[in-house]
Amino acid sequence: MSSLAATPAALAPRRAWLTDLPVLLVAVVWGASYLAAKGITTTHTVIAVLVLRFGVVLPALVAAGWRSLRALTRAQWRGAGVLGLILGVIFLLETYGVVHTSATNAGLIISLTMIFTPLAESVARRARPPRAFLAAAGLSVLGVVLLTQGGGFTRPSPGDLLILLAALARTAHVLAMSRMKAVRDADSLSLTTVQLGGAVLVFAVLAASGVGEAPWSVAADFGPRAWAGLLFLSVCCTLFAFFVQMWAVRRTSPSRVSLLLGTEPLWAAAVGITLGGERLGVAGLLGAALVLVGTWWGRRAVG
Repeated sequence: MSSLAATPAALAPRRAWLTDLPVLLVAVVWGASYLAAKGITTTHTVIAVLVLRFGVVLPALVAAGWRSLRALTRAQWRGAGVLGLILGVIFLLETYGVVHTSATNAGLIISLTMIFTPLAESVARRARPPRAFLAAAGLSVLGVVLLTQGGGFTRPSPGDLLILLAALARTAHVLAMSRMKAVRDADSLSLTTVQLGGAVLVFAVLAASGVGEAPWSVAADFGPRAWAGLLFLSVCCTLFAFFVQMWAVRRTSPSRVSLLLGTEPLWAAAVGITLGGERLGVAGLLGAALVLVGTWWGRRAVG
């Protein structure tokens, strides 16, 4: 017969699991985002889809964080605005990239950010990275080389190269955020809202300049399936993901959150293969495994 009151020791793992599960769900939806973006986007509609995707959630973020937005200093607004421009470049590279490569490749190649960021930090600090990290980085790079091959050794696709550039841009974004003194003390919600606003401004300027199809034209042509994909990207992959991260970091350690979010490429590969019907081949499967092992090893090497 079970006791009516659970002990604190029994409750602790349960609380940890209740915190971990939403974070893991964020990794899942992020992994699925590549296939979702690929399903509703073409070369001519990238800008329009990005305007719609972030235009849907931005008003909700502004309403939720209105008081903290008003408390930002001019320096914080400028710093967050610059970060928003970088964020806009990241989403442009990622979205154009996923149009021209597989969702599986996109999710795995973008995970190289976890290798590039510590490497870039070591260069900035003029400190030699651990040997184990360098070995892990080499393993990941070898994995990407194998991953981007089809039936034989060929040049990587333009989409693969764009996703690789997006991983480098993500690294630049992380470094800029950590080195900008003005944004270090800024409220997380306000900082994210201004960054997304800056990114939307970039997309809106491009759309107004005639790059690609107009957002309202693309929205008018969307059917139920396309709208479902767009709302998934907006609500689940942006709004839900952001609030879960904020909630989880306050209840567990950033390292634990980062570790769970690091499973994103696994889910990208799983969704791409099972739902998208993508095939990697023997070399691709080996490359995917090397990327995953290399990024996991690299994260452990730098703590």
